Amino acid sequence: MSRQRKKKGRPISGWVVLDKPLGLGSTQAVGKIKWLYQAAKAGHAGTLDPLATGMLPIALGEATRTVPYVMDGAKTYRFAVGWGMETNTDDLEGMAVETSDRRPSEQAVRDLLARYTGTIDQVPPAYSAVKIDGERAYKLARDGEEVSIEPRAVEIHRFDLVEWRDENTAVFEVDCGKGTYVRALARDMGRDLGCYGHVSELRRVAVEPFNEGDLVPLSELEALEGDLAALDAEVLATGIAVEHLPQVPVSKDQVQRLRSGNPVILRGRDALAFADEAIAVSGKELIAIGQVDKGSFLPKRVFTASAA
Repeated sequence: MSRQRKKKGRPISGWVVLDKPLGLGSTQAVGKIKWLYQAAKAGHAGTLDPLATGMLPIALGEATRTVPYVMDGAKTYRFAVGWGMETNTDDLEGMAVETSDRRPSEQAVRDLLARYTGTIDQVPPAYSAVKIDGERAYKLARDGEEVSIEPRAVEIHRFDLVEWRDENTAVFEVDCGKGTYVRALARDMGRDLGCYGHVSELRRVAVEPFNEGDLVPLSELEALEGDLAALDAEVLATGIAVEHLPQVPVSKDQVQRLRSGNPVILRGRDALAFADEAIAVSGKELIAIGQVDKGSFLPKRVFTASAA
């Protein structure tokens, strides 16, 4: 008796820029999108905690091969800091480990922000995905082990106080580079101000190259369940993730050569001669990511599926 093969799913490729709701984990969100789209493959570009909302870029199909480029992109967060308490997770999910009756003035907070702008050293939270001797820090912390993480340099491009709700809560917006922990910013500001602090609300509003206008609420996608054409209309092209790289237009004949793994010679007066990394495109379609050397494009990652 022959065994029936399990369906692999649709070969759809592209990006769904999900507006993740409160309480949903990133892995759960990916699973939900993969199921809605009946996609063969899906993955996310940067974890969002269940207590965080906002932008979770989800790659479908061949777009999963461009995930590292999005993970390296700048991010924007809007978050509230509650003064007077530090927790073991640096947010509301954890238990209080330090408390204080002191509260900072608005001016004291504004004066502090310059210290947190530019390249700064930051110790990631104990409850984070940082690996220590091969183990995730959060797993060690949950097992009751003492977690010691070395500080690392992170980039803070912009750090603004956008709302002073009251003496207990301030709202910030930050543009930052890869590896920055917003929870650590709240923790360290609270310590510097002598009052302790934790993240009480967190929303990611942008992940380069995506912006708030690209966000699609999960509820909207769920309302389209079963209507694959309507769902596909919400998918952005795979190539968006690598549009910042030098672009090399290729002909139809060259497309076939590249998809067979062969290099192509770039012709024309303005043809690129050298590039450590570039993309080959046919119209708006991403064909390959590769290197340009002595006027030839050498493919490293080849894409066969069009965006939705």
